[in-house]
Amino acid sequence: MAPLAPIALTCGEPAGIGPELAVKARARLGDGLPFFWMGDPRHLPAGTPWQQIARPAEALSVPAGTLPVLPHPFAAPATPGKITYANARGVIEVIARAVDLVMKGEASAICTAPLHKKALKDGAGFVHPGHTEFLAYLARVEHVVMMLASPELRVVPATIHIPLADVPRQLTAEGLERVIRITEAGLRRDFGLVAPRIAVSGLNPHAGEGGAMGQEDGRVIAPVIAKLAAEGMAIRGPLPADTMFHPRARAGYDVAICMYHDQALIPIKTIDFDGGVNVTLGLPFVRTSPDHGTALDIAGKGLAEPGSLIAALRVAQQMALARRAG
Repeated sequence: MAPLAPIALTCGEPAGIGPELAVKARARLGDGLPFFWMGDPRHLPAGTPWQQIARPAEALSVPAGTLPVLPHPFAAPATPGKITYANARGVIEVIARAVDLVMKGEASAICTAPLHKKALKDGAGFVHPGHTEFLAYLARVEHVVMMLASPELRVVPATIHIPLADVPRQLTAEGLERVIRITEAGLRRDFGLVAPRIAVSGLNPHAGEGGAMGQEDGRVIAPVIAKLAAEGMAIRGPLPADTMFHPRARAGYDVAICMYHDQALIPIKTIDFDGGVNVTLGLPFVRTSPDHGTALDIAGKGLAEPGSLIAALRVAQQMALARRAG
């Protein structure tokens, strides 16, 4: 079988820690996990050993101690920790170019370094809430799901970046069912699970306690679970969120569907802060990202740890292999 195509690593915000993390990841991984960096070489840390490639396949023959770079010219140099708004357009172009490469099969997956959303909005009129929505737009996919994954736990928030006060209104049976179906299909296709086991949390304390602590658990969540279970899906809930994440409970499911952002992200960041990976399910290609931001405050100081990026690259490779095997 032909070797897997290399992974495209987009540069993200040039003034953040993305460029230095790419260099550190290559130094630790060597040529054992082939990837190439897409961005302006001027934005790499001084003294970086890098080699220009003309197409992704050339990354497979670049020496282990050297970063393969598919150059993309930006408007200006980058100063670590200081946003240069003129570079916003280049960040957007790199993402679109990476999608084109993965859709053509020249890259096996996309791993994205963090964006600075305000810089994109102010510098280039970026209208999308973030990476995930932009990737869905480029792929012409209406609905995708954000999953945070680590070796110990996978979680999916049914509602994401909205105020807590808005969650009960935004949490609908239709939306929850869609999230669960996309998640179940993604675990089959991208993680090779034949019959994914799904645990669904309640919204309210004690999953509503029979309506004593809220009606949403019985009115919205429970009917969706019953419907999907009747179809043969391995699903259970709604479960009290406060007892879902200890080791014995985690052993009983492959993914936890949670009702809001912090209900999902607090447990995974507590259990595995550095190993959590942001995965987008529902796209026609594999996409992962480290679970951290641009960290402008430490950019260029040599303090950034590449553990989450390395984990994201490894998960991307595993997902790409699962898709190929399927």
